[in-house]
Amino acid sequence: MRMMHYPAFAGGLLAMALLAMAAEPRTWELNDGHVWEQVGLPTTTPTTRPTTAPTAEDYQTIDSVEQLIENKQYGAADKLDVYWLLNHKVSPLRERALYLLGQANMRGGNRMEAFYNFDELLDKFPESKYFYPALQRQYEIADDYLHGYKRYFLGLPLLDASDEAVEMLFRIQQRSPGSALAEKALLRTGDYYYEDSQFDLAGDVYGVYIKSYPRSPHVPRVRLRQAFANYAQFRGTKFDASPIIDARKQLEMIIIDYPELAKAENLAPVIARIDVTFAQKLLVTAEFYRRTHEPQAAVYYYRFLIKTFPDAPQAQEARETLKDMPASALKIPEPPAALGYAPTTQSATRPATIPSRPEVH
Repeated sequence: MRMMHYPAFAGGLLAMALLAMAAEPRTWELNDGHVWEQVGLPTTTPTTRPTTAPTAEDYQTIDSVEQLIENKQYGAADKLDVYWLLNHKVSPLRERALYLLGQANMRGGNRMEAFYNFDELLDKFPESKYFYPALQRQYEIADDYLHGYKRYFLGLPLLDASDEAVEMLFRIQQRSPGSALAEKALLRTGDYYYEDSQFDLAGDVYGVYIKSYPRSPHVPRVRLRQAFANYAQFRGTKFDASPIIDARKQLEMIIIDYPELAKAENLAPVIARIDVTFAQKLLVTAEFYRRTHEPQAAVYYYRFLIKTFPDAPQAQEARETLKDMPASALKIPEPPAALGYAPTTQSATRPATIPSRPEVH
């Protein structure tokens, strides 16, 4: 039995992951009739607990449901629990019954239905002792789906549910902002995107995590993954170099802040490879302007390459090419030294960009 209808996933995964870590809802209240002050709103609307006293038979029924679950008779437990819930709309035992129904469905393999059961418990009984256990079960359900567990269709596990799982993690963060489980859910979201090669989303979620939990012991690993996520977004020397520039700056800061981690991950050669790639990118850019008959722009990039990576093979090629450039183009001013990008740690504290194309006269 489905106790509530869970909205289908409708896109906007990254926006949801980022909004989950935003401030709690706020409202304004007139204090002493003079000053307006912001006050927090509860993330879940509290409800009045039912006062109808359960009978001995009610206790016996719910105990029987729990016993059936322990005996792995999940189908029987589900039927008995659903029948009781349908006939007891108001009862102090209803929160326990919902939790057990979720347990029966989860252990019986129907994780999506279990999520609905736990969701109803969280919505209607936010002060219940089962609130955080139910939230933990929801996290486990989402994690299972992200690990490849399939949704059932026509009685068979056929449908991928990773999108729904990301939304589940978002809802967990909404229900318990600032909690250890909310932190865990946000980190799991970033790791899923990273492992699924959705590096743009992974980098953004990791950035939110670092900002939201700056003292977490996971921050060094998260910063490292964020840097590699940026590195992985670089598509080649004919495309925008911003991802590798960002990655280099982040890796340099990791070397400064976490030298042992940098040594263990052997980050120095990674930065060296980025420098080689960036030098090649500058050479490709200069060659493009030379081929398109814009010699002043070409000279500008050749010189920038030489100043930034004087010992690189590409710099030697640039020096040879400059000998054949028109004298008028060679009269343009020299570019600033490295312009914020240099193969030293000093670039980590300065903006790193490829220079804009100079004015061509």
